Amino acid sequence: MKKRKLFINEVPEDCLPRERLELFGEKALSNQELLAILLRTGSREENVMRLASTVLNHFQHLYELKNASLHELMSLNGIGKVKAIELRAAIEFGYRMQQSSQVKLGRISSSHQIAQNLIYELRDFQQEHLVCLYLNTKNEVIRQETVFKGSLNQSIAHPREVFKGAVKYSAARIVLAHNHPSGNPKPSQSDINFTLRMQECGEMMGIEVLDHIIIGQKSYISMREENFLSDGD
Repeated sequence: MKKRKLFINEVPEDCLPRERLELFGEKALSNQELLAILLRTGSREENVMRLASTVLNHFQHLYELKNASLHELMSLNGIGKVKAIELRAAIEFGYRMQQSSQVKLGRISSSHQIAQNLIYELRDFQQEHLVCLYLNTKNEVIRQETVFKGSLNQSIAHPREVFKGAVKYSAARIVLAHNHPSGNPKPSQSDINFTLRMQECGEMMGIEVLDHIIIGQKSYISMREENFLSDGD
């Protein structure tokens, strides 16, 4: 009777690599488990975990596997053309990711510089948009995100929405900005309270809040320049 391929979800439950990755993260997985996820299915003779072990044992070192050609991969029992192509694609994609660098959107030198860019972006919105600029230690913008839309006096304006991105992008500093649909950038009491709350949370997390800029139709107000933000002295 002809044996069928074994899928990864047919491996004994206590050693399923996909479930282990979901529970413990990819760094907790062995090379065999990671390779098994990429292979997805086993062969007629071996389940996917044993096939992954066979591949690793053949090449002995990951460096050899990284440089293996399609022909070399296809010479292994259980590795056909499709699996060989998928492995070569995964290896190349991993290499390109490793060679990539963090995208930088320019270095900022002043609140005025930020405001001039954001005025054209935010001034015509009919709803408040809170934008967060995440900066590295050189004050280079590594990410700009609209954190939420709505009034800052609502519960949605929560520190976790702001600092979640800061942690994700390993930001050293942040600059906040939001628009006033009325066109008048004068800060409200809610704006002031929100700014102080963000600065306090930033101090606890070791992430500096450089400024909170309020954008009007043609002008802006910097909360730091207006002395609403402390200098941390």
